[in-house]
Amino acid sequence: MRSPAGDAVSELVVHVFRLNGLLLALGDQMAEPSGQTSARWRVLAAIDDAPLTVAQVARAWWLARQSVQRIADVLVEDGLAAYEPNPSHRRAQLLRITPAGRAALREIRGRQVAWAEDLGGRVGGADLQAANATLARVLEALTSS
Repeated sequence: MRSPAGDAVSELVVHVFRLNGLLLALGDQMAEPSGQTSARWRVLAAIDDAPLTVAQVARAWWLARQSVQRIADVLVEDGLAAYEPNPSHRRAQLLRITPAGRAALREIRGRQVAWAEDLGGRVGGADLQAANATLARVLEALTSS
């Protein structure tokens, strides 16, 4: 028998899993006009500020390195990213965004801003801030144990 807190955790997990699926589908819809997917969008966003290794991108998103490697290779093949030497590691190249990748990311972010503003207006900023604070505490508890 679970405690009320244990029941709340289980319910939260169900909501987060459902939300994840929905957000991935919505992300694909936002990325599709730019010829991208949610997965490709995430990798482009990860390397927007600075080049990273595939392993660093995977850790940032809690993804398997192999899945990020496949996406990175496709982004490079499509000219949206490029590999460059890593002065800190001979074998782990850095993945950097190209001007074409940055343009695609800018388009997607434009659609995301409109979507976020609409949803934020419907749900309410204070409720979303409270949800963010709670999720941040859950993430901290999960990663510090």
